[in-house]
Amino acid sequence: MKVLVSDPLSEEGIEILKKEATVDLETNLTQEELINKIKEYDALVIRSGTKVTKEVIESGKKLKIIGRAGVGVDNIDIEAATKRGIIVANAPEGNTISAAEHTIAMLLSMSRNIPQANTSLKNKEWNRKKFMGVEVCDKILGVIGLGRVGSEVAKRALGLEMKVLAYDPFISEERAKELGVKLTTVDEICKEADYITVHTPLNKDTKDLINDNNFKLMKKGVRIINCARGGIINEEALCRAIKNGIVEGAALDVFVQEPPLNSPLLDFDKVVVTPHLGASTHEAQINVAVSVAKEVLNALKGLPVKNAINMPYVKPEAMEVIKPYLSLAEKIGNLSAQLINGNYEKIEILYQGEISEKDTKPITIAALKGLLSRAFGASVNYVNALMLAKERKIKIIESKSASIGEYPSLITFHINSDKDSKIISGTIVRKKPRIVQIDEYCIDVVPHGYMIYSLIKDHPNIIGPCCIILGKENINIASMQVGRIKVGGDAIMILNVDNEVSDDIIEKI
Repeated sequence: MKVLVSDPLSEEGIEILKKEATVDLETNLTQEELINKIKEYDALVIRSGTKVTKEVIESGKKLKIIGRAGVGVDNIDIEAATKRGIIVANAPEGNTISAAEHTIAMLLSMSRNIPQANTSLKNKEWNRKKFMGVEVCDKILGVIGLGRVGSEVAKRALGLEMKVLAYDPFISEERAKELGVKLTTVDEICKEADYITVHTPLNKDTKDLINDNNFKLMKKGVRIINCARGGIINEEALCRAIKNGIVEGAALDVFVQEPPLNSPLLDFDKVVVTPHLGASTHEAQINVAVSVAKEVLNALKGLPVKNAINMPYVKPEAMEVIKPYLSLAEKIGNLSAQLINGNYEKIEILYQGEISEKDTKPITIAALKGLLSRAFGASVNYVNALMLAKERKIKIIESKSASIGEYPSLITFHINSDKDSKIISGTIVRKKPRIVQIDEYCIDVVPHGYMIYSLIKDHPNIIGPCCIILGKENINIASMQVGRIKVGGDAIMILNVDNEVSDDIIEKI
């Protein structure tokens, strides 16, 4: 077994690999060098520096696993790896405490002007009045995102006797009570909080989550912390809020462009910055290195991979049967997350027909992974999806029926939140996933690529104008389905399109 380590890795992780494999440590490889070199290796271990592109993956003819010593996998083409049957594994838990502690350190440093005072004194100045700070005790902290890091930040803030408000659409009231926090909305946090910290993945839903509109809601003197991902807080809007006197201070460890050497945020004395140090502790680096090393060896020996991002561990003979259903279930879960509002409370999954005779646990996990990936991004996988759901007090009910109806096999996903409920059913037709029902509407949709979902009235001249809008924007419609219950009543329209559709076009439709 041969392993290539292409980014700096703690010695503890390398030693674990060396016990059972031949290990080559070669950092700072160019893309061309990596493409040429990867051909002879069974595994690739990286951090954030190496870009594992489609070309690298296609060149890795012997590659069985890509191990990421850390959480983020946006530097890996996961789709290309999955198509090649290459496992992508990360180390989502190794840096949780380090990131949470860094958040608290930034919060306190900002509150007491520690970096500025340190610089002043080292410049031989003694100016105590200039660096008057504030206490955090009894202040309100708004935590946006109560995943691993957000929950640990909340615990530590409560230890500092802060009051914690939190927003997370995937957390139940019961879980929030266990943590000692009050669930609310982003807008309410903006209105009430003295400090606001973000702990979400960066995706389409969370990009610019805090923007000009949010800053307008905030009380004068609010302080902002971002130790998660650059881009969750709109940096231009933050600059304006500081200039307008809304934001009294900001503590930033991450930026849209790194290094942010040309960022105007660096020009503000009120802004405390660090160069993406959230996971930069000896303990965290050892933890992620050891974790990913063990995962790589497990994969190479055919053992279960705990933190697989892109596939569960299933025996080859069983995988042949359930593989199409894994894809179907994940797509159903992801679609459900986009169609339902509120905090998830209960999920019921019914397996009918031939599929009910199989081991459906991996399929249930795939559905949960699809559902939770909207909130957790790459940190949710086939091993921890069930655990994350249970941590959030989401009740999961799995049932089976051997009776065969219209389809040989059918999966029905019924999700309830505190505000809404949604039912989606799907099946496999010629080894391809199909969505055949959404709520009471019968349809036949291929869940692939970009899709437009709309509630409509079953009247003439409704669908045509929508298609004309897309045509004028040069967006091709691949397929269209309409489901209705009765003539002239409510209906749903689903369009598969070949390009991403902007919010402006959606608004027109």
